[in-house]
Amino acid sequence: MVIKVFLASSSGSTAIKKKQQDVVGFLEALKVEYAQLDIACNEENRMWMRQNVPQEKKPANGIPLPPQIFNEESYCGDYDTFFDAKEDNSVYAFLGLPPPPGSKEVPVEERNGDAHGEEEQAAEEEEEEEGEGGEEEEVAEGETAEDDALEGETAGDAAEEAVEETDEVTEDTQAHADEEEQEEADEDREEEDDEEETQGEEAE
Repeated sequence: MVIKVFLASSSGSTAIKKKQQDVVGFLEALKVEYAQLDIACNEENRMWMRQNVPQEKKPANGIPLPPQIFNEESYCGDYDTFFDAKEDNSVYAFLGLPPPPGSKEVPVEERNGDAHGEEEQAAEEEEEEEGEGGEEEEVAEGETAEDDALEGETAGDAAEEAVEETDEVTEDTQAHADEEEQEEADEDREEEDDEEETQGEEAE
């Protein structure tokens, strides 16, 4: 399989030239076999590129700009998708090539398997977090019940103290009333004694 890179050797756009150099330079660094196809000097290359770029990948005017990358007849992408693949360390998958031995890139099949495993691991972690959350809720409910019980006991103690204080006040009031009655009775008795003495003196 040969990677085909469609370029415009005489492009007047500095941006296009830079993008073409980035793609070619990166493929050379990876030692990937590729072929440069010039669309500026070869009408056949230009027509083939335009016909084989998928319609949804073409710009609004319908004319795709270089660089465009193919794996034999299969379309790989333009510079933007190539750049994204480079950033994600998935250039071999982008080119449709198996990564060489010792490469950091994970094959597509294994990448999907790892993604599935990561999803399962994430689901397990979520379940564990939910379980921990449930235990925390149970503990919180238990603490709330204990708090309610303590509040009830406190309220009961306060009520008992209030009753005791009321009893004490009642006893004090009763004792005070008894003392006043006793004092009044003593005063009445003294008055009676004084009247009797006075009457006795008058009789004499």
